[in-house]
Amino acid sequence: TTVPKMLQNIQTQSKVITYAGCVTQIYFFLLFAGWDDFLLAVMAYDRFVAICHPLHYTVIINSQLCVLLVLVSWIISVLHSLLESLMVLQLSFCREVEISHFFCEINQVVRLACSNTFLNDMLMYLAAVLLAGGPLAGIIYSYFKIVSSILRISSAQGKYKAFSTCTSHLSVVFLFYCTILGVY
Repeated sequence: TTVPKMLQNIQTQSKVITYAGCVTQIYFFLLFAGWDDFLLAVMAYDRFVAICHPLHYTVIINSQLCVLLVLVSWIISVLHSLLESLMVLQLSFCREVEISHFFCEINQVVRLACSNTFLNDMLMYLAAVLLAGGPLAGIIYSYFKIVSSILRISSAQGKYKAFSTCTSHLSVVFLFYCTILGVY
């Protein structure tokens, strides 16, 4: 969501973005960040079922459930990003503003508004707790159950195989959440 505008800025030597462009960038950034967050939680659930209930995996994780989980993740992300973007459109700005960030980040835009931002702030905090904290809690719970299940495996090779199936997902989860912590 940020690379196209960044490439245009490099090409034209201009860092200006229109208000509509800024709100569009906010919408797509929130959409894809939220969807990524939910999909990481869905993947953690998939790993949980594969390791903790391997014999029931094909019954539990069927194509209908996969489609449902992806669809629900997409719908929640679309509604959240649409709501946040529409709330930004309700704000008024007193003058030309400069965002001290390399893209139109919603916190920066809301801080620059001259109108009352109480509802925007509450929505951002509520969304952070529910839409970031909820999937994170699901991921932590899944891996807590996975680790406790792996520790009950008697063979070292079995433990290694179970841990190795989670390594790539865990590295993406750490990269995603550590980046969020670093930025915010």
